[in-house]
Amino acid sequence: MDHYDSQQTNDYMQPEEDWDRDMLLDPAWEKQQRKTFTAWCNSHLRKAGTQIDNIEEDFRDGLKLMLLLEVISGERLAKPERGKMRVHKISNVNKALDFIASKGVKLVSIGAEEIVDGNVKMTLGMIWTIILRFAIQDISVEETSAKEGLLLWCQRKTAPYKNVNIQNFHISWKDGLGFCALIHRHRPELIDYGKLRKDDPLTNLNTAFDVAEKYLDIPKMLDAEDIVGTARPDEKAIMTYVSSFYHAFSGAQKAETAANRICKVLAVNQENEQLMEDYEKLASDLLEWIRRTIPWLENRAPENTMQAMQQKLEDFRDYRRLHKPPKVQEKCQLEINFNTLQTKLRLSNRPAFMPSEGKMVSDINNAWGGLEQAEKGYEEWLLNEIRRLERLDHLAEKFRQKASIHESWTDGKEAMLQQKDYETATLSEIKALLKKHEAFESDLAAHQDRVEQIAAIAQELNELDYYDSPSVNARCQKICDQWDNLGALTQKRREALERTEKLLETIDQLYLEYAKRAAPFNNWMEGAMEDLQDTFIVHTIEEIQGLTTAHEQFKATLPDADKERQAILGIHNEVSKIVQTYHVNMAGTNPYTTISPQEINGKWDHVRQLVPRRDQALMEEHTRQQQNERLRKQFGAQANVIGPWIQTKMEEIGRISIEMHGTLEDQLNHLRQYEKSIINYKPKIDQLEGDHQQIQEALIFDNKHTNYTMEHIRVGWEQLLTTIARTINEVENQILTRDAKGISQEQMNEFRASFNHFDRDHSGTLGPEEFKACLISLGYDIGNDAQGEAEFARIMSIVDPNRLGVVTFQAFIDFMSRETADTDTADQVMASFKILAGDKNYITVDELRRELPPDQAEYCIARMAPYSGPDAVPGALDYMSFSTALYGESDL
Repeated sequence: MDHYDSQQTNDYMQPEEDWDRDMLLDPAWEKQQRKTFTAWCNSHLRKAGTQIDNIEEDFRDGLKLMLLLEVISGERLAKPERGKMRVHKISNVNKALDFIASKGVKLVSIGAEEIVDGNVKMTLGMIWTIILRFAIQDISVEETSAKEGLLLWCQRKTAPYKNVNIQNFHISWKDGLGFCALIHRHRPELIDYGKLRKDDPLTNLNTAFDVAEKYLDIPKMLDAEDIVGTARPDEKAIMTYVSSFYHAFSGAQKAETAANRICKVLAVNQENEQLMEDYEKLASDLLEWIRRTIPWLENRAPENTMQAMQQKLEDFRDYRRLHKPPKVQEKCQLEINFNTLQTKLRLSNRPAFMPSEGKMVSDINNAWGGLEQAEKGYEEWLLNEIRRLERLDHLAEKFRQKASIHESWTDGKEAMLQQKDYETATLSEIKALLKKHEAFESDLAAHQDRVEQIAAIAQELNELDYYDSPSVNARCQKICDQWDNLGALTQKRREALERTEKLLETIDQLYLEYAKRAAPFNNWMEGAMEDLQDTFIVHTIEEIQGLTTAHEQFKATLPDADKERQAILGIHNEVSKIVQTYHVNMAGTNPYTTISPQEINGKWDHVRQLVPRRDQALMEEHTRQQQNERLRKQFGAQANVIGPWIQTKMEEIGRISIEMHGTLEDQLNHLRQYEKSIINYKPKIDQLEGDHQQIQEALIFDNKHTNYTMEHIRVGWEQLLTTIARTINEVENQILTRDAKGISQEQMNEFRASFNHFDRDHSGTLGPEEFKACLISLGYDIGNDAQGEAEFARIMSIVDPNRLGVVTFQAFIDFMSRETADTDTADQVMASFKILAGDKNYITVDELRRELPPDQAEYCIARMAPYSGPDAVPGALDYMSFSTALYGESDL
């Protein structure tokens, strides 16, 4: 007999020795024991369809005694003797006593003859021994068992109740409140404990006995009057009756514990499934947003006006400033949720979560990369389009100015060339007309360059796809057609004048000289006025300085031009003097030109007025270019600080994630401090965005003061935010894994040291060969033979389910924690199923709904439904279906 059996036998010996010493039993105790033991025996015998009426008589032949032992033990005894003789009865009783002794109980002073002879004391002692062995021995509370365990259980359950103080199994129960407290503690709806009074023990006892018999299936083993009327109730009777309460309630408590365990697993499953649904929805929403956004970014339909393109640029800034940042946060949160879900599934020994096709984290990253590529191309296109429209507007304005000047010049020229005035003119008049025509031809030739410029500008507008090209082409064609017509008319008039030249006198040379010099000078002044009023567009200080230099060179020519003007006016004055001196009949007009001295002086004054205006315009543009240069330097200075700062932070985060300074909590706090410092840096990014917006609004397209663009800064900032959030999530998952699997800090440091040792490139991941070397260093037997390769392939399928070819530190910890884990949640949950099922191998739907909360019961039933096989019990869930539904086929 082992130590446990010896201890239990010693526990039972004390009461049996009492029977030996007390040869006479107190009549009151005997009465209580008769009633209690008889009720106890009948509570078991009725399962076999029989009962006893007189405890010392009905056990004398040993038949019902053997039947009682078979019922309460669940075992078969030796075949009883059916004879009526004394020897047959003694044989049957001995078989019963031998069975009791085989259970580790040493019977003292109890023989078969006394039982057959109907000895009351010995019969009650034998029944008490059976009760001790089969009803009280298995009671265990903390480290106490049997009687002490039952007493401790009673004290625990009744501790919260007023006027109840259970210290023994006799007088502590006399007032009945102890029995009522036990019932109320487990079934409060059966007794209104607040209405009970300590000074009314009969009512209390009868209430408890009646409720126990009616609702708890505990037979009435005691009489309230006997207990109240006895100074010290029988301890064995009280213990027997109280043990029935223990067995009635402990079974319910086990079922409740089992139900709670199943509820916990179901709740975890529900939470994981909700996380899966949330991931699928968030991934679908993010992919749908990307799908809707990319076509907008890829739309390169140009606008016709600068205002429309500026609006597109503003819409793009709103997208960058308002619409994209929440999506960046959603993408980061999606990765965090995915990692957390995978960790929870691994901790629950569930398969890894595989999102729907096209919704993997890698798919989302690929889609996001396509979005950013389209975004970059769209911004470049916008800026190029704005440059093109700016160039188009400039060219269109230049075309209109030159066309207007030319059209103003040609106005009336066709009518003039078609005059027949030479037909009635005198010889001198013809000469004058011929000279005038020559001057006109000179003027016409001078305008040839302007016509060619107009045509060239129109051609450039066509090549740049100007939206109003048809009207430009029509106007240009009209000018060219008119120019050709003017050429034809000029040639025709010259021919007519030359035909009559022989009939004409030589014209006054001074008028001719005036006309010849006035015409180019007039053209020069018109060209100067046109140049001084010409619009310009520059993007750099150097360009405006070039225009300023050219303007200064022009101003340097003004003194010589003024001398030419005075010389021309001197010719005119000389002509006037000759006309006055020789009384020439010319009415003071120059027949060779329409350019009067007043017109020359007027245009000269206009040129002099335009010069300071041009000075002012160039000065203002120079100031604007200086401001643009200041903006470039301001942006460059900030970008040259922020760019390296982002890179430094990325490197520091990488070092923190692989170093082993302090606990995981220390690393997490360190990372959160870094995250806080990074978030606090956001105003500098916003300030840089503001400077970038000023640069774009000023139409600045290049910056020699920095190699960083705003796009570089944005991408680096988004990667920094994503990296710190992902790193914090990895450490949180490591803490979750460590706590769930009971990994010590020393183990965690050892794992990190091994991982870092083989992470040669400090990338935070291990390749397959690096990971194999790490496992071998930790004691894994992975040879180069077929068996070793198969084992390594199995491990890689666990740590790299998505076949990315790398092993993260989180996956490494999860694998090591699984290898060292000493708990089996699945076994515990399935053991709970067996407790609820009892002797059956199934649970009915009604039982499941009674034991579990409504929502979890219905969830469980819905999960089981597809697994019920053809041999399943109707309306019930069998063990195999339950296991398959909760853990899948692979766990069976």
